[in-house]
Amino acid sequence: MATVKDVAKEAQVSVATVSRVINHSPKASKAAIQAVTVAMKKLGYRPNAAARALVSQSTQTLGVLVGDVSDPFFGSMVKAIDTIATEQGKHLLIGNGYHSAKKERETIELLISQGCEALVIHSKSLTAEELITFANEAPGLVLINRFIPEIAERCIALDNLKGSYLATDYLIKHGHQQIGYICSNHDIEDTEQRKAGYLQALKDHGLTCTEDHIEYGAPDEAGGELAMTNLLTRGLPLTAIATYNDYMAAGALSALEENNIEVPKAMSIIGFDNGLIARYLHPKLTTVRYPIQRMAEQAAILSLKLANKEKPVTNNMIFVPTLVKRLSVVPATSATSV
Repeated sequence: MATVKDVAKEAQVSVATVSRVINHSPKASKAAIQAVTVAMKKLGYRPNAAARALVSQSTQTLGVLVGDVSDPFFGSMVKAIDTIATEQGKHLLIGNGYHSAKKERETIELLISQGCEALVIHSKSLTAEELITFANEAPGLVLINRFIPEIAERCIALDNLKGSYLATDYLIKHGHQQIGYICSNHDIEDTEQRKAGYLQALKDHGLTCTEDHIEYGAPDEAGGELAMTNLLTRGLPLTAIATYNDYMAAGALSALEENNIEVPKAMSIIGFDNGLIARYLHPKLTTVRYPIQRMAEQAAILSLKLANKEKPVTNNMIFVPTLVKRLSVVPATSATSV
């Protein structure tokens, strides 16, 4: 493998000159640039990224922490961040936290140690205190889908309570009064906020809710299926179900089908996130739009500006969810209670 010394010898220049060319120094002459470029191509030499970083004081990388990159939600998030990074000539370093405080902590520490000046962090397991400490260490760190008042200017988040309120309110305005809720069992702020939105909508419309109307499960298809099955065993006169996310809604649909309960004729159902799965379920799922792509783009832009010590415009840090009306909700007069 060719070294920088080999390139210098082939180009008949000094090692310092090769270094200036590699790091785009204005002190490098046109003749030197041409000679070094030809030599590198002839020898198959590729500049060492770490060495370049030592000279330029920049790794040209944007670090990203996600829950699990195999999840389509995080896939959309990473793609949006990569689009912005590519426009700015940056590359991504991606780590998975798997909703584990230990993994999230280790990944953030690794990204910082690798010289990532800009970081977009999706952390649900670390405490606010730890994330504030990391933010103080890395001026380009931005949180996505998390709001911490002490670093509010570096948080891009969604109004989860409002989203769940919209979903429940939509069911109520369709005449539904017996509404169950399928909730995530993850101990994170999203869970609390979305459950709170459901309860607040019922309260504002003068409807009562007991704990029997709420069932918990893992925020995936299997969790939704089990939660729906458990709700059905209670024999409540439900005509509608609000869910924590689209995956739980998909699982609920499966359980309803297995029990010969037709959706939406006998049971209306609404999801949350507007993931790709929502438009391909049967019936097509009415849900709440989570603008993760736009949020991720803004988080990436903010992170890069902070890393470059630019003063960013920090308007619209809390995004507002909207309804996506499809075919899984009908008026209660069209439904028969279970």
